[in-house]
Amino acid sequence: MTEITGSTPDSTAAPAAGSAAASMPEWEKRFRAPRVSLPDWAEDAPERALFVSNATGTYELYAWDRATGEQRQATDRPNGTTDGVLSLDGEWIWWFSDTDGDEFGVWMRQRFAAGADGAGDEPAVPGLGPSYPAGLALGRDGTAVVGRSTDEDGSTLHVVRPGEEPVEIYRHRESAGVGDLSHDGSLLAIEHTEHGDAMHSAVRVLRLDGSVVAQLDDTEGGTRELGLEVLGFAPVEGDSRLLIGHQRRGRWEPVVWNPLTGEETDLAIELPGDVNAEWYPDGSGLLVAHSFEARSELWRYDFAKSALIQVETPAGTVSGATARPDGSVEYLWSSAARPPEVRSTAGGVVLNPPGPAAPGSVPVEDAWVEGPGGRVHALVQRPEGEGPFPTVFEIHGGPTWHDSDAFAAGPAAWVDHGFAVVRVNYRGSTGYGREWTDALKHRVGLIELEDIAAVREWAVDSGLADPAKLVLAGGSWGGYLTLLGLGTQPDAWSVGLAAVPVADYVTAYHDEMEALKAMDRTLLGGTPEEVPERFAASSPLTYVDDVRAPVYISAGVNDPRCPIRQVENYVDRLAARGAVHEVYRYDAGHGSLVVEERIKQVRLELEFAVKHLGVGAR
Repeated sequence: MTEITGSTPDSTAAPAAGSAAASMPEWEKRFRAPRVSLPDWAEDAPERALFVSNATGTYELYAWDRATGEQRQATDRPNGTTDGVLSLDGEWIWWFSDTDGDEFGVWMRQRFAAGADGAGDEPAVPGLGPSYPAGLALGRDGTAVVGRSTDEDGSTLHVVRPGEEPVEIYRHRESAGVGDLSHDGSLLAIEHTEHGDAMHSAVRVLRLDGSVVAQLDDTEGGTRELGLEVLGFAPVEGDSRLLIGHQRRGRWEPVVWNPLTGEETDLAIELPGDVNAEWYPDGSGLLVAHSFEARSELWRYDFAKSALIQVETPAGTVSGATARPDGSVEYLWSSAARPPEVRSTAGGVVLNPPGPAAPGSVPVEDAWVEGPGGRVHALVQRPEGEGPFPTVFEIHGGPTWHDSDAFAAGPAAWVDHGFAVVRVNYRGSTGYGREWTDALKHRVGLIELEDIAAVREWAVDSGLADPAKLVLAGGSWGGYLTLLGLGTQPDAWSVGLAAVPVADYVTAYHDEMEALKAMDRTLLGGTPEEVPERFAASSPLTYVDDVRAPVYISAGVNDPRCPIRQVENYVDRLAARGAVHEVYRYDAGHGSLVVEERIKQVRLELEFAVKHLGVGAR
């Protein structure tokens, strides 16, 4: 056994320059290349924007005055900051302050304009203690609605008016969160799971005194597996319409609902796959994001014409988009071969990060494989040369997520080292309809691994993958599936690489944040005490003695999602039987926002795989 301890590097360290930069491997350049998120803008001051960048080597929030071009770093913390929002008037930046990535903390705020009176960070809501965040909505009169989650109180929502103490207006043991405030600040939309199904929310609209205005609940008290989500109130004065996402036709799509009248407007957007939407700033239409078979595109839905008009974007993935007051659309785009850019339909790149661009990578190929639950979609990247190749099955987290034709530095690093990379959108993944996502029940983990096994068989039979050099890898839920797969399919895998995994499901349940406990109860049908056989069947710890492949595990010591104690239980069992393994612990939460730390983790994974597979390093 090898144990490695991590420390957070200096977040102000600049990327290597000169000859050192020239000799840097391409895969490291991809991680070090500065990136920016899609800028968020203040609704009543659209020239004031907020974005996230890794320009200093750590992901932090940046304020951008688009009128003057001035940019400044707004946060600076050793483990990074990514959760922030602008007040509607653009005067304040709210950001969430936790401790070393543990996701438990308080909202802080600072003036947007550097050097203004009162500049500097201050508690945004002095009367509220630390919690896990459960949404935030800011009103035009300075009112805020803050969602909180704690193990002791469950979910609570609080109205905070300027100069007054916070007032609790909602409390429930099950998960709930803030959706949006109406334009005039009189109505609050929330999502809740009081029916006990954490995978399918209902929507309720409240007054700010907590009184109920209206409710939509497609679950029928938990007897029907249909969910709703809040997409936002109409952004114009006097308009109480609320945009809701629903699953009534077997996929996500929008409907317009007026909670004051009960009227629903079915848009009947006939596009395959999942459809999301947000309002155009004048309320005349919707910006529609369409996701289908691991790609995405944008459309405008025009209310006056009841028509869809395509918004031209390149082939690949749009990771975020926003309609601007002038009618243009800004969007964050990438493909597996090309790094991300913030583009505009008005032309050109909106926001260029400083420094050299990330090197490109190879495009993805689509593979469709017949699995036990239907056709499984996988994305494949091949290195140069002829197969069969050593192959990494890089399994996505979530599980309610999906891999797409988007730029990812991790898979590209494996390709650079001569590995093929296969990413599987197993049952439980989003983007393939409600039935595919909701198939993940009771036999949790085992269902996903059946789909991964089918794709593995295809990869070997097609000549892509060398059956003696197969790596099962992933982070979070992907790390969980890695450990579970090594134990339940011990002959299938040559090496396992598990980052921030669930390793001991029972202990993980008792130690994780309350919202994830609710999700686990939904997935497995109860608590470990109520359905012990299901937790045992889905726990990697149950099968640890069957693991034969060398195992590499990395874990954040402050992780609230996959807590460290349950990882240590699994590692202790590996050590007791003398299994080949390495463990890397680092001082952060569910992953790291520090670029050098992430590079270190990828390097350790590469070295471990190369050593145990006997393939040549590059």
